[in-house]
Amino acid sequence: MVAQLALWKQHFPEFVNQNDKVLEQLMESAMLVNLPAGQQVFYPGKICESYLLMLSGSVKAQIMSADGREVLLYHVRAGDSCVLTTSCLLGDNRYPAEGFTETEVKAFAIPAPVFHRCLGYSAFFREFVFRSFSSRLADVIKRMEALSFGSVDQKLAKVLLADRSQTIHKTHHELALEMGSVREVVSRHLKRFESSGWLSMKRGTIEIIDAEALGQVIDGTYES
Repeated sequence: MVAQLALWKQHFPEFVNQNDKVLEQLMESAMLVNLPAGQQVFYPGKICESYLLMLSGSVKAQIMSADGREVLLYHVRAGDSCVLTTSCLLGDNRYPAEGFTETEVKAFAIPAPVFHRCLGYSAFFREFVFRSFSSRLADVIKRMEALSFGSVDQKLAKVLLADRSQTIHKTHHELALEMGSVREVVSRHLKRFESSGWLSMKRGTIEIIDAEALGQVIDGTYES
């Protein structure tokens, strides 16, 4: 329990600082889970049994399109809660999508009965859950809007600039997943971006050379 309390203090200090007996019981009930990379966390139709709070690693939530393509919904990273998990717990529904660990993951798993009890009796926890849910849901809506509208060039440029890093360690397939596209289309547009001098591609990495031009593509103001 001492080791877990240290993790609460490190990752969710606001929980520890509350003078809330119900919240203390929640922290005591939380199970520390460690998952390897590539493990399925949930799938369509699965019953939601726990509320997860991420400590480290990354989980991706995705759906399959009508034509069999994987469409990324969002990532869950350290400090996050999963919007689908929250939705399923609040509505007593089953998962409508699937989730996989992208890296090794460490998280607190709070059993559903404890989640519901704390939601009813702890004002702090109730506010935390709904604030996190609202914020994450807004991110998902923005992502769906980005996938639904705009050209392939605009979608690709947005994905490339999203991490605000000059070096991107992603494969063409991973970029396609984030865009809701297919690898062949992404590869074709990346080669065109490279020929324009906006980026340089090496095996497994993409170097951004002209972020300003990519930003103009997103805005629709680039003039060739």
